[in-house]
Amino acid sequence: MDLWSQLLLGFATAATPINLVWCFVGCAVGTAVGVLPGIGPAVAVAMLLPITTKVDATASMIFFAGIYYGAMYGGSTTSILLNTPGETGSMITAMEGNKMAKSGRAGAALATAAVGSFVAGTIATVLVTLFAPLLANFAVKLGPPEYFMLMVLAFTTVSAVLGRSTLRGMVALFVGLAVGLIGMDQISGQARFTAGVPELLDGIEIVLVAVGLFAVAEALYAVLYEGGPLQTQHTLSRVHMSKLDWRRSWPAWLRGTAIGFPFGTIPAGGSEIPTFLSYATEKKVAKDKSEFGTSGAIEGVAGPEAANNAATTATLIPLLTLGIPTSNTAAILLGAFQNYGIQPGPQLFTTSADLVWALIASLYIGNVMLLILNLPMVGLWVKLLKIPKPYLYAGILIFATVGVYGMRQSAFDLVLLYVIGLIGVVMRRYDFPTAPVVVGMILGPLAEAQMRNALSMGEGSWLVFVERPMSATLLAVVMAVLVLPRVMRRFSASSSTAKRRKAS
Repeated sequence: MDLWSQLLLGFATAATPINLVWCFVGCAVGTAVGVLPGIGPAVAVAMLLPITTKVDATASMIFFAGIYYGAMYGGSTTSILLNTPGETGSMITAMEGNKMAKSGRAGAALATAAVGSFVAGTIATVLVTLFAPLLANFAVKLGPPEYFMLMVLAFTTVSAVLGRSTLRGMVALFVGLAVGLIGMDQISGQARFTAGVPELLDGIEIVLVAVGLFAVAEALYAVLYEGGPLQTQHTLSRVHMSKLDWRRSWPAWLRGTAIGFPFGTIPAGGSEIPTFLSYATEKKVAKDKSEFGTSGAIEGVAGPEAANNAATTATLIPLLTLGIPTSNTAAILLGAFQNYGIQPGPQLFTTSADLVWALIASLYIGNVMLLILNLPMVGLWVKLLKIPKPYLYAGILIFATVGVYGMRQSAFDLVLLYVIGLIGVVMRRYDFPTAPVVVGMILGPLAEAQMRNALSMGEGSWLVFVERPMSATLLAVVMAVLVLPRVMRRFSASSSTAKRRKAS
């Protein structure tokens, strides 16, 4: 049976009334999960795993998948409106999206996030349908040296979020790298930098740090330093995208999809790295960079959101074809498969073809459902900005506190949240960018583990990074990223100097 016949049979299964209901409920729950910081799709799916004992395998997998990619849609809402990332993949969205909201363009930001998520999710689903075995075969050939060089490539693009001062930005980045080392060593199992505090053995949650630095710090900074502003509400204009917004968004959607999809197929950090790389790309290719970091650039929302959703969808490739989960949620989905006695892997498309193709078909259906759910609600979400700022900031603090406490029901986490919030206030006061802290936390432990594994493979020799073709290629790209801009600037400066001399 050819691919298209199998996909049509998958649609026939996924489009039954009961499976459509499960898909819709999953998308709705996922959207709510994305909006609430600290819960996350992994926690939601884990809490709902007991339904596998009562519900048909196909229906429950469609339900869990709906939660998974629905959370990616919902995570952008609070990032844009309240500067509170619901998911780690939405942290980059908060950088430009919240600035757009403050300048009266919240509707355009929410719309480009929703449409970009739909475009990227649909394209990624088509690619999953067509190329899952091929891409999985390529991804499995990558080893620790290649993964480490991917981390280094991400570090070299960190200049996109360093702020106005490179020195302050690098300080923030290294603070994040240091914080990422707190907890149990991934390889030796030894406790590091915990100061004897048991709660720190598992490390500091990235979502907790993101909520503290972005949401709590912003609310406290407004209270401490902005006083009683004359304007008690955020400005508010249209709630839809203009023709110019569409023209600026669609190339960013396509670039974000192209960046995000490959990262979903490999265990290289989930959707955080591609969203970060997408933001760096959009900032570099933008003709007018003045909106980035000031009034908010719509490309800085469109690209990362597309990368986020493309990476999320692509995680199904290694999960279904190799049985390798590349994210926390994918790992729990693997457990759900095993609860039914199903082992994802190369034989899954043969032994459980009905389930697999119904699941893939449900991705198409779920993307349409999420677009229908999210676009009409743009106006409703934007009305949050009509709330006077004092009440809005109080709500942000309550929202952040409840969300973080719900992660582990730990009072220590709450203390840590407000300590991090106060550190965020100091960073904002003295113009230290906060995004590099989160970037360092995400990439640091991943880079360390992959570097140590690579050196073990090379028996302690650093030549392992140049002996493998893919790793050497990535190293060459890193060198080009570091050297070429400086060479071009020097060449441009010397050319302009020569022209001035000729003119004089």
